[in-house]
Amino acid sequence: MDELIDEDYIPKQEDEFDGEPPPKALAAIIRLIDTYVGELSGKIFMLMIFPLIGGSTYEVIARYVFNAPTKWAYDTSYMLYGSHFMLGATYCLYKKGHIRTDVFYEKFSVRWQGWIDSGLYIFFFFPGMILFFWFSSIEALHSWRIMEESVVSPWRPPLYPFKTVIPVASVLLMVQGFSELLKSLYAGIRGRWL
Repeated sequence: MDELIDEDYIPKQEDEFDGEPPPKALAAIIRLIDTYVGELSGKIFMLMIFPLIGGSTYEVIARYVFNAPTKWAYDTSYMLYGSHFMLGATYCLYKKGHIRTDVFYEKFSVRWQGWIDSGLYIFFFFPGMILFFWFSSIEALHSWRIMEESVVSPWRPPLYPFKTVIPVASVLLMVQGFSELLKSLYAGIRGRWL
């Protein structure tokens, strides 16, 4: 039990590293997912902020300088921001930017941190993401079938592309989550983070 919590010890990889590198296949899978799903998706989806800023700036100038508000600015901004938020969650998971309660976790050894993370991914993250994907896919498919448009806006923008973002984001999160699970299992087994 002393290995589990040590008040004065913050685990360092070098302290528990056994000198053996991770299996090449494992490292290759993690690198592939982290590079092309976690990092690349973050770099691509961050570009959505520019049309969001541009549209909002245009609306402010049109509304307050020329007294000519647009019909499309509000709808465009919530769709772009919602998409940016959902699609950026994968990059946030890759960078370990999601909220975590570290009161006890940071005092655990790397091995215990790995096992805790593995359990959380297996029992909470993946079941939640699977349900999220399932129900959002049903909603997105229905939206595409009826070519759904917004009924609360005079512009009536199409909603089906916006509703498609949710299942796409959940797939990206599950793929990146698989990489994080592999890293956690490795940490649990070897006592070292990849």
